Amino acid sequence: MPFEKTRYWIGLGRRRLSQYFQKPRDLPIGERGESLAAAYLKRKKYRIVERNYRQKYGEIDLIAIDGRTVVFVEVKTRTSDVAGLPESAVDAEKQRKIVQTAQSYLQHHQLLDHRFRFDIVSVMMEGKENEPKIQHFQNAFADETD
Repeated sequence: MPFEKTRYWIGLGRRRLSQYFQKPRDLPIGERGESLAAAYLKRKKYRIVERNYRQKYGEIDLIAIDGRTVVFVEVKTRTSDVAGLPESAVDAEKQRKIVQTAQSYLQHHQLLDHRFRFDIVSVMMEGKENEPKIQHFQNAFADETD
């Protein structure tokens, strides 16, 4: 599949981040949103350690380190709010799957004694000319399995 150099602009308050990366011409909206979310988090000094981590319970879009905290990030991308805001798509069932997958990750990497949290990054990409609107919800939900 041919690749093209693409430039994305991400709104960061007064500052703008120019993020260059290679992508297929027809990259699905979810993957574009995940790439934008990863660039946004890197700009905020997060270190991305995993992308699309899969286990039998489910998938976690991004796993990052923020200081000494392991952060499990669910990215939701939309092109309109007709079906609701992106972050509202992370319902109780999705949260349960993310928590189970995160517990598996922590156990596998012997990180059960480390701090962790669950964040949501919402990416709204309305129209072709509009820059994406990114919202980051820290501690968006908790591990209710205890």
